[in-house]
Amino acid sequence: MHRVLRFLAVIVAGGILTALTAALLVPQVGAVLTAHSVEPVPIDLIPLAQRSIVVAADGTNILAALHREENRKVVPFEQIPGVLAATVLAVEDANFYDHGGVDVRSMVRAMFANVQAGDVQQGGSTITQQLVKNALLDSKQDFSRKIKEAVLSVRLERQLSKREILERYLNTVYLGNGAYGVQAAAETYFGKDAKDLDRAESAILAGMIKNPGGYDPYRFPEAAEQRRKEVVGRLRKVGAVDRAGAQAILATPLPTVMHTVLPKPNDYFVNEVVQRLLVDKRLGATPKQRYDALFKGGLTIRTTLDPAVQEKAVVAVRDGLPNTNGKFTAALVSVDPNTGAVRALVGGPGFEQAKYNIATQGIGRQVGSSMKPFVLAAALDSGISPKSTINGSSPCRFDNPGGGDPIYDVENFEGSRGGVANLYDQTRRSVNCAYVRLGLVVGLGKVVDMAHRLGVTSALAPNLSLPLGTSEIRPIDMASAYATFAAEGVYREPYFVEEIRDGKGKVLYRHEDQPRRAISTEVAREVIDVMKGTITSGTGTAARFANRRPAAGKTGTTSDYGDAWFVGYTRQLSTAVWMGSPLGNTITMNNVGGRRVTGGSYPARIWQAFMGPAHADLPILDWAKPAAIGRGTYLRVPGEKVPVRRRSTYVVPVRPSTDTTPTTTAPTTSQPPDTQGTRKHR
Repeated sequence: MHRVLRFLAVIVAGGILTALTAALLVPQVGAVLTAHSVEPVPIDLIPLAQRSIVVAADGTNILAALHREENRKVVPFEQIPGVLAATVLAVEDANFYDHGGVDVRSMVRAMFANVQAGDVQQGGSTITQQLVKNALLDSKQDFSRKIKEAVLSVRLERQLSKREILERYLNTVYLGNGAYGVQAAAETYFGKDAKDLDRAESAILAGMIKNPGGYDPYRFPEAAEQRRKEVVGRLRKVGAVDRAGAQAILATPLPTVMHTVLPKPNDYFVNEVVQRLLVDKRLGATPKQRYDALFKGGLTIRTTLDPAVQEKAVVAVRDGLPNTNGKFTAALVSVDPNTGAVRALVGGPGFEQAKYNIATQGIGRQVGSSMKPFVLAAALDSGISPKSTINGSSPCRFDNPGGGDPIYDVENFEGSRGGVANLYDQTRRSVNCAYVRLGLVVGLGKVVDMAHRLGVTSALAPNLSLPLGTSEIRPIDMASAYATFAAEGVYREPYFVEEIRDGKGKVLYRHEDQPRRAISTEVAREVIDVMKGTITSGTGTAARFANRRPAAGKTGTTSDYGDAWFVGYTRQLSTAVWMGSPLGNTITMNNVGGRRVTGGSYPARIWQAFMGPAHADLPILDWAKPAAIGRGTYLRVPGEKVPVRRRSTYVVPVRPSTDTTPTTTAPTTSQPPDTQGTRKHR
């Protein structure tokens, strides 16, 4: 008797309160009653936030999914299984196809159920009302908001079809663990696409809509199991399953392992793509617009990465480094000289360990003698013949007009005495004194200009030590500048993104080739001809291909052994390898495994361990030989005494090829015209 009296009292009190509230809000109530007869103003549903996908150059290999709070992929209604839609409707809105946005019978039933329970057990909101609440209103619980919700629901039902409303709802609803919409939920809980969900899996997801956190099968399996029983009860009540079907659902184990179907953006290449796009105004005029486009816009970003080549780079760096307990690391970046596309990138010791990308952000890394080809190119561009001779005797001293010590003392590597030789020999042996003198002969300002023309973007000071690589250059710039040599004088800016499409497949951006001639074809061929000697018989012999594939490159080692480089190229790839301390060049590598690390040691071997496999399926291509080269002259710094020995006895070595695959000269690619003209050597 006491329970009956309490029940009646609650109904009376609720009725009085409702009547009073309705009296105060007659305009809103009227709005609901007249919503069917008044021509509605269209409701603007903003597009759902969707994750973006980063894919490899082939367009199929997924590298990462980009999103922040909402991991969502919108799927069309055709890709949502009927069993999932039917289960959600049975649990959330059994009269969905019969009402016009507001289900009065359900609201009354919910009120009585809540009164009987003494708590809010049922909401009575239709799927349309839930959609309106999530998309257009705040979470405030009061009568006024419920009236707005009802009015908007009626209007939305007149604007969209039932199918469109259900599709939007199933793509909107939050299902826990960062999964928004049924596609992300299917991936998270079952490791599959939404279209492949079965009845038992659909029952679990439908049950989670009411309370995603409380019914989380990973954290609260008992609550999730109880909720599934309630869902099965609803399915039985509406006739969606028979007894055997219900038992089959309940016998299915709850998910216990959270799936990660799509990789996270936790590698150097993807991070570089993200950082570049966040400042790319083609994605939006403001930082917020670019951020929203990237993390909420459902973009498909096709990059330049070749997954097979990338894997070879990772293996080469991992297996090629000495074991120093993380004291030293390496970075590698490889560029296609014919396009500028970055095909592989290893930014350091591991993205999770150090998110600082040495390959693209590595300012503070002196390049050592890998700077010398820029001096050589400036000399040849000035009309100097590679057969010209220069004094490389060591030690050598120079007046230093740039400040600091009045005298600049230079020694050759490992105390080599050097001597007079032509530019072929001085480059092959990487003679320091010869190249400091050559920089003075050519003009250090011209060397700076040449480096920038070839692709170096960092600031360079025209000081005496410039030819020895005391300036700081990023590995990606070194790979790009050497790629200009490989492309016979044509520079292409390195890039990471081939194409961007929006969620509907519309092309928003597509890379266009923009070649720029940096040096003449003839100068480039002469540089290549000289640089081949570094690999065939010079300081970089560890980089030689087993099949004698034509390649050119240069070693680089700083005076304190803080940085070591090998940068080299073929017709198909230009690759820079750096080795040193991830903390900067303040830690010397003069004793690693009892030996000093030079560019010709670990970096050259890593370069070959990568380039060899990366070229395994590529044709062997060579460059055309430079035109007839004049005799050259003796190059002397103004005011310097002429040494007794002036002529070089060096002969460019020619090694017979033991490879049975025919070597061909690569066909001429599309490039800017050679406007440098034909010149005569002095």
